[in-house]
Amino acid sequence: MRTHGWGGATPASDEEAIERILDAAAAAIDQRGAAMRVADVARTLEVSRQTIYNYFPGNTLLEAVATRSGLRFIERLRAHLAGLTDPVDALVESFAFTLEWLPSDKPVQLMLVNDFGRTSVEVTSDRAKEFGHGILAGLDVDWAALGMDDDAIDDLVEYMLRMLQSFMIDPGRPPRTGQELRGYVRRWLGPVVTAEIASHQP
Repeated sequence: MRTHGWGGATPASDEEAIERILDAAAAAIDQRGAAMRVADVARTLEVSRQTIYNYFPGNTLLEAVATRSGLRFIERLRAHLAGLTDPVDALVESFAFTLEWLPSDKPVQLMLVNDFGRTSVEVTSDRAKEFGHGILAGLDVDWAALGMDDDAIDDLVEYMLRMLQSFMIDPGRPPRTGQELRGYVRRWLGPVVTAEIASHQP
């Protein structure tokens, strides 16, 4: 861990340094958007740009800020879905809530603009599927009682991620929101989920 600068308050650990860098970067993105530079973050923290690069080599800072923002959103999503036990209700709301969050998250949007091809592909990456599995498995839906094992949940996660990827590429003109979005997703996702669950029943 670097020990100079930091406005006279040296971080007690690398973990604290990383969090302070991410906080400063997130604030800079809120203020300057795509004009944010590593120099802005370094200036705020009173450290050199090299100090920032020691923790986030190359262009990894924006990705790290977006990843942290995504992880925090997942916690909000889990809280939002608490108490939903019907699988279709839970899946429709999780999809719509996520899709409505994406445009409001500046770090994620900036990463999409900077490297949309790679980012959109990573929507269906192994890591994204792992996160998605954790979200669905953590719902108040009794998947086991519905006959849905881990493999079935994995397939459902991939299907929903591919839907999300499609909406990210083309959100519609104009984009659907609110009850219109939920009604549309329910109309087309609901029968798929219901049929899949039925196929696992004895």
